[in-house]
Amino acid sequence: MTSFQDFGLADPLSRALKDENYVTPTPIQAQTIPIALTGRDVIGIAQTGTGKTASFALPILHRLLENRTRPQSKTCRVLVLSPTRELSGQILDSFNAYGRHIRLTSTLAIGGVPMGRQVRALMGGVEVLVATPGRLLDLVQGNALKLNQVEFLVLDEADRMLDMGFINDIRKIVAKLPVKRQTLFFSATMPKDIADLAEQMLRDPARVAVTPVSSTVERITQKVLQVDHSAKPAVLAELLKTESVNRALVFTRTKHGADKVVKGLVKAGIPAEAIHGNKSQNHRERVLAAFRTGDIRTLVATDIAARGIDVDGISHVINFDLTNIPETYVHRIGRTARAGAEGTAISLVAGAEELGYLRDIEKLIRVALPKEDRRTPGQHRPAPAAPQQQQRPAAPSAHGPRRRRRPGGGAGAPQHGRHDGHRNEGSRHEGGRHDGGRHDGGRHEPARASHAGKGEGIQGVAFLHRESRPAQNRGQKRRPQRP
Repeated sequence: MTSFQDFGLADPLSRALKDENYVTPTPIQAQTIPIALTGRDVIGIAQTGTGKTASFALPILHRLLENRTRPQSKTCRVLVLSPTRELSGQILDSFNAYGRHIRLTSTLAIGGVPMGRQVRALMGGVEVLVATPGRLLDLVQGNALKLNQVEFLVLDEADRMLDMGFINDIRKIVAKLPVKRQTLFFSATMPKDIADLAEQMLRDPARVAVTPVSSTVERITQKVLQVDHSAKPAVLAELLKTESVNRALVFTRTKHGADKVVKGLVKAGIPAEAIHGNKSQNHRERVLAAFRTGDIRTLVATDIAARGIDVDGISHVINFDLTNIPETYVHRIGRTARAGAEGTAISLVAGAEELGYLRDIEKLIRVALPKEDRRTPGQHRPAPAAPQQQQRPAAPSAHGPRRRRRPGGGAGAPQHGRHDGHRNEGSRHEGGRHDGGRHDGGRHEPARASHAGKGEGIQGVAFLHRESRPAQNRGQKRRPQRP
């Protein structure tokens, strides 16, 4: 299959493809479209950036045109489920682009925005509804949407649905759909839970697998920088200043981490924005638009939010936090080197934990990534065990040996570290044992208070030791103890 013209798509779709300058289908499109045009269910294994959207949108639109009917009120003919708001918006944009010559009715149902507009859009019924699972169930439970007229179901990024905890919601949705329908199921990976879900949802599906998850784009230059944890922000800022960056996508493990990285970059004079689930939908849309136009050149994101980022011209992907899921690494770096361009993927690796993640990634992609050690000399070596603090021996006395003084012995006792409550800084504290003094169960045994205020500094210490000397050495008779 060398051209979209070979698929026999309806003329309005062919014209839209010319408008989009689509000539040669990608492998997932070449294999999926002919099967989907026959009405058969499909399981597609393909990662982000392989052209999945066109592979299901084009055959669905073609089949809608073959039987063009007006949808009933509060219903849809095509239901597409995706894990994130951004990905949902991009899928809807693709449907509208391919259906520009057929007056397609479509709408979006996602969280993070008021539901009223979505309810009004569904009142007259739509042909294509793209939704996230949570908001879709809200609309169904609010009697704003009925699912009994769905003819085509698409589940995109199924593995990410599993990661985000949407599987139970999907089962509830599928239970409300007509049994007679065409289902197109796409996932980058196929863990057991996803395979079980696909088996329940699909009937005699054709399996299409392209671009195995272990493969990485050949045009991506990958490298690893071994750094200290504390040096990551400075190394990131240096990379963004010295590398030839057109657009950089920086990945962190958490939302808080993304915000913290942005603050550090802005402080270093590098404009950046963050995108994650805690940001409002308006903010996310505004930031993504600025990233696409190049007004923002550095975008910091979590993996979940990044699923909706489909932007050409990303020259660098930087893993500020290395992922613990090897397949996710492949998805991350796949955001660069698109449309024939070259790209760079740099991972900042710190500590034994991330080195373990790196080994798992290299095992999956079957490539030993080049490494550059930027750690502070000596910092990456295991530190020797700290020697136990020794009590400084007391000066010899003409009156005989002195007893070892008690810890924390009043105002005049020398302090080995600030002691606030049970906290002692400057000395080692392990499980109730305190080096540099006796420490029982987290409670210091206080010195006798009878000397308090009678001396400071060395005088106080001398007083404490004087109290400890045997009575006979002080020329005093010792009162005999009663038996």
